[in-house]
Amino acid sequence: MKFAPTVQLNNGYEMPVLGLGTYESKNNEGEIAVRHAIDIGYRHIDTAFFYQNEVEVGKAIRDKIAEGVVKREDIFLVTKLWNIYHDPELVEAACRKQLSNFGLEYIDLYLMHMPVGYKFVDDQTLLPKNEDGVLQLTDVDYLDTYKAMEQLVKLGLVRSIGVSNFNSEQLARLLKNCEITPVTNQVECSPAINQKSLTSFCKSYGITVTAYTPLGKPKPNEEKPEFIYSPKVTTIAQKYKKTSAQIVLRYLVEIGVMPIPKSSNIGRITENFNIFDFELTEAERSVLDSFNTGERMVPLNLIKGQNHKYYPFAIEF
Repeated sequence: MKFAPTVQLNNGYEMPVLGLGTYESKNNEGEIAVRHAIDIGYRHIDTAFFYQNEVEVGKAIRDKIAEGVVKREDIFLVTKLWNIYHDPELVEAACRKQLSNFGLEYIDLYLMHMPVGYKFVDDQTLLPKNEDGVLQLTDVDYLDTYKAMEQLVKLGLVRSIGVSNFNSEQLARLLKNCEITPVTNQVECSPAINQKSLTSFCKSYGITVTAYTPLGKPKPNEEKPEFIYSPKVTTIAQKYKKTSAQIVLRYLVEIGVMPIPKSSNIGRITENFNIFDFELTEAERSVLDSFNTGERMVPLNLIKGQNHKYYPFAIEF
């Protein structure tokens, strides 16, 4: 069986360069997707409390361990602290609740989902809004949240910690004040927003970049995003007998980020993994570079409109 190559994190653990994203994989769809992914060689599985599928993801992993397909240490499981739990007092209980969802002893990588906290109402109210439908944010400092996450490593609940949707200034501030360096920053990254500046910033501190929405949510009837449907990319795909999506994922791995394409479709999960038997030329990478407009599929509009001091996308990177 083929596996994805791994990258050594700044704390010595190894993280596979390609993972399965599970956003919106609800009910037993997520379970089927994860089981299939593990069967064909995926070892990096990405989920989040917000996706509400940790129970299914955990069951799939435990089933595969029980079947002898993998050992627990073969799997690199990533999940995230949701924004309602930014108050340091809430962090440990939130993490323990997630471990109980998975039915596992530890989490490989625990990320702060965003630098912005939301008001805590209860565990079920993931998007707390007021009577006018406005999302209720808090001013909890992400440094305080992160310090509480550092305790989870000391308690042995999680092996590595990191962040998601942080910009370079937020990371620089975190690095000046943390005890445990984050191992990754998970951000939207695709040919349309290739994050080269942020990646090189992160790399200079030994932080990897994980790429969510790497395929930009394809809409076949609109032929969007352009980097999937462009004849220039199709031509490259034909040369290697691959799909445009495979070319895009290969490009992202080659520019040094770790894509986590989301799919519940068995065929596509297999296709997305099959990108380690070819290499793009410099000219082909330049073609993919040419789609970099900086346009986001996930601009966090609910926060953006409120001019929150920790809104991450107000600066260039």
